[in-house]
Amino acid sequence: MTKLKMNRRTLLGTGLAASAMSLATPGILRAAAYPERNLSVYIPTREGGGADRNFRAFSSIWKDKLGAEFEPGFYPGASGRVGYEIYMGKAEPDAYNLIFGNMGPEVLNWAVQAPTFDINDYFYFGRVDTDPGCAFVGAESAFQSIDQIVEEGKKRTLTVGTSRMAHPASIGILALGEATGAKFNLIPLSGGKNTVAGAVTGEVDFSVLTSGSVISAGDSVRTMLVFGENKVGDALDNAQNINDAFDMDLPEMLSSRAFGIHKAAADNHPDRFEKLVSTFNATFEDPALLESYVAARGTPEYLNRGGVEECGQFVKDMLELGERYKPLLTGA
Repeated sequence: MTKLKMNRRTLLGTGLAASAMSLATPGILRAAAYPERNLSVYIPTREGGGADRNFRAFSSIWKDKLGAEFEPGFYPGASGRVGYEIYMGKAEPDAYNLIFGNMGPEVLNWAVQAPTFDINDYFYFGRVDTDPGCAFVGAESAFQSIDQIVEEGKKRTLTVGTSRMAHPASIGILALGEATGAKFNLIPLSGGKNTVAGAVTGEVDFSVLTSGSVISAGDSVRTMLVFGENKVGDALDNAQNINDAFDMDLPEMLSSRAFGIHKAAADNHPDRFEKLVSTFNATFEDPALLESYVAARGTPEYLNRGGVEECGQFVKDMLELGERYKPLLTGA
């Protein structure tokens, strides 16, 4: 058996060989090392809301696939703008920093008022759900149907609670008013919990919100109308699709929560990005995800994987809808 004599020359030789191998296969070595620490996730809403619940349900399974924890930071304010401004302005584009946002209302923000950063400098790569908006009242409300709401709205201006002005559900109710002549005044109540409470307490005549949050509110509310397909039937009081009820052709007004990343991170660290995508997809293949999602009060019919292409198309559609309904949102 030949023994290797270790001296300065052999150490230099083996070191150079290792360096050469590293240069020859940088992607393999870096991919194997990533992630070397936990990932930070910027969430541009309050802790405890729908995005938080979805994030925790998904990341509790994803962390085992990726081999690292996800540490959330919550940055509510200005209808989600604060979180994006901080993420784009301060977070290092190294694939250790992600954003988890609600693509529907947050992209509508950019259509109503452009951000300080270039919206093409980040993109969404991992959609978790698709959740249609709806109109609902408190359980003790005198309104028993959407037709009653519309008729009353023709007599007086009704107050409508919404979690944020630039929201797909806001567009839904304003489009209904435009089509029927009913008058609605949107009142931003800052978050889903406050929007539900506004309808329940009678602070507003009724509210609009993502239907998943309305389902979670249980018997304290009654759903009057869905701004898209009602996939859950009785869970939303068998409320009709706005298009069927009023002979309209409104696109589905969806909230859709997804993970996003700096474009520079994906461009400069393709191996890291590929690992994020592959482990994200593997999470959807794990039956434990559905269990976690339901345990977090998620609606199983809304769990819906989407990748870069699907997210990109959704963003494009939201920007177009935002431009189309900008006068309604800014003039509400």
